[in-house]
Amino acid sequence: MVKGIHFFMRPALLLVCSMGFLSSFGQKDSKVRSTVKLPEVEQRMISQGLVNIQELDPAILVDLKYSTTDNFVGKDVYGDLTRAYLQPEMGARLVQAHKLLQKANPGYKFLVYDAARPNSVQYELWKALDLLKIPEASKTQYVADPKIGSNHNFGCAIDLTVADEKGVPLDMGTKYDFFGPLAYPRSEAEMLRQGKLTSKQIANRKILRAAMTQSGFTQNTTEWWHYDGMSKKAARAKYGMIK
Repeated sequence: MVKGIHFFMRPALLLVCSMGFLSSFGQKDSKVRSTVKLPEVEQRMISQGLVNIQELDPAILVDLKYSTTDNFVGKDVYGDLTRAYLQPEMGARLVQAHKLLQKANPGYKFLVYDAARPNSVQYELWKALDLLKIPEASKTQYVADPKIGSNHNFGCAIDLTVADEKGVPLDMGTKYDFFGPLAYPRSEAEMLRQGKLTSKQIANRKILRAAMTQSGFTQNTTEWWHYDGMSKKAARAKYGMIK
């Protein structure tokens, strides 16, 4: 009888021991993850109170274009920065906008191209405009003067698009960082009349615009991808510039 009981208890004892080992392993694994050192630029952002948007909503896709060569500069200007950060207030609005997007268009997701940006990078983008021979008077249509700063430099602006169920970006009529009227929301009606934009491309932009503006963001008039969470004056007064 004693042997029988011992035999039937053995699997239970093994299960308890296994659970204890897995629990211990999980704790150690968690500690290892928590001790992974983040790049200095991210540490600075976190110390200023900014949040990683994918920690708020892991379903949001991120592909920081300035961490690649697929941008108007033609080179990686972000280096170690590959995650998207925003001020907490902006992050909360983005999460709300994403919920609205998915409610109206099941399967669609946001794809973020840029978010909080160090002001040091702003100077690089500004200089790159000279190489493209952008007239001095037109520069601020595309890149904010780094001496004043962009809303990106305060963590209060975001560049993004919408991706379909397969993660493929919707056709918005131009690529990200396109310079010219085709990218201007204010010129969409005229571009449609001229046959340079299709009604479908404009409809895709409106899918993004509806979710973002209903959540308190403001559409930039010359970039279909750019949304501001507050005025630059308000952002400057409330938040410090990201160096």
